[in-house]
Order: sequence, then structure tokens, then C-alpha cells
Amino acid sequence: MSFLDEIEENGKKGSPVLKPGMKNYLIDIDGTITEDVPNEDPQRMKVVLPFEGAVETCNKWYDEGHIITYFTSRTEDLRAITENWLIKHGFKYHHVLMNKPRGGNYHWIDNHVVKTTQFKGKFTDFITVQEDVEVFKD
Repeated sequence: MSFLDEIEENGKKGSPVLKPGMKNYLIDIDGTITEDVPNEDPQRMKVVLPFEGAVETCNKWYDEGHIITYFTSRTEDLRAITENWLIKHGFKYHHVLMNKPRGGNYHWIDNHVVKTTQFKGKFTDFITVQEDVEVFKD
């Protein structure tokens, strides 16, 4: 991967950062690149199809040099089904993270910039809009 060392103000090393222009895409699986399949229905996970444009869009980002990580509320015992499905449908990726908390309404707190995009049923190019965000009070 293309990381740069991060040096904090105190001169100590911090977490590495990506080179300028690179993105670290974290992409949900169920309900985002394919229909929403609950953990309780693993047989259906094997046969659902990707949403139109999902493979092409995600693979374009991979080919542009971005890091692609699929993350899912599927449990670790469903990893083989999940990875086999991604491979079968031609998704390129670097990592798969299992056991994302279930239930949605995520509030992500991190020391790195986090940009979010809510999937609403169609893969298209991104546009920039201004939205209100919650931040920590100074």
C-alpha cells in the first residue's frame, strides 16, 4: 500500500496516512452492493446478484489505485461464503472486515477524516453537496 509516515507535532510517529489523492473505500455488502440479506439466511447469500454498476464502480476505484475494503455485519463463520461470492462476481478488493455492528444509525468517531456516502439504490458518479455534520465542541 502507499502510505506516508505521519509525524505528530511532538515529533513522534503517528498512524500512517495515504498518499495524496488516494482513498480508503470501506464498502458495505448487504443492501449496498447486493440486496440486503440477513445473517440468518446464509444460503441466499450464495445466490444473490450484485446491484447494477456495483462491480464496475468498485473495480474502477481499485484500478485507480484506491484501497477497497468490504465490511459487513456478516459474522466470521460466513467469511468463506462472502469471499467466494465477491470472487465469483469479479469484485477486486484488498480486505474484507466481518462483524460490523448490526442495526445501522452509525456514528463513527475517528482521529482521521471520515467521509460518508449513503447508498440509495444506484451507483453513479459522486457529486459534492454541503451537509450539516456533528463535530466535537471546541
